[in-house]
Amino acid sequence: MSKEHTVTTITPLFSAETIKNRIQEIGKEISDDYAGATPECPLHLVVVLKGAFIFAADLVRTITVPCTVDFIHASSYGSEKTSSGNVVIRHNMNVAGRHLLLVEDIIDTGLTMQQIFAALTVLQPASLKICSLLDKPEARKHPVEIAYTGFKVPNTFIVGYGIDYNQHYRELPSLGILCS
Repeated sequence: MSKEHTVTTITPLFSAETIKNRIQEIGKEISDDYAGATPECPLHLVVVLKGAFIFAADLVRTITVPCTVDFIHASSYGSEKTSSGNVVIRHNMNVAGRHLLLVEDIIDTGLTMQQIFAALTVLQPASLKICSLLDKPEARKHPVEIAYTGFKVPNTFIVGYGIDYNQHYRELPSLGILCS
């Protein structure tokens, strides 16, 4: 019995160097905007797992104001290339009165980010902004205000630099469009 195999290729989108340079720019913007942060009242980054972990690690090293990091897990894709529409959010944070920067890898339909934003708003932070490495405005179905964006991208499936397809390709140092 023969099984048909699909050949998967990745079309380059952004090189590791391009990503690095853009993250340095975002880090400077964030540092300028939160210049009043102190060790007693630091900027608090809330990183969406799993996809944003590499972006967040590189981003936090470019931020020059005091900051802390926490993680939240949100999932709506499973092993598919499209969102299931069912967002599962897991976290254990006390962020009342803190300035939060929600760090995400990619915002497409906006559903996941909208639900995470709502879940964090209930915790009564002093402020809450979104930073996303990638933005797919063509895919947006739910409004989301992104304060810091790395790159606007087409409505295609992107992998690399922490972003996966079925737990593969996170390790790639660059970003590319998954073609099958």
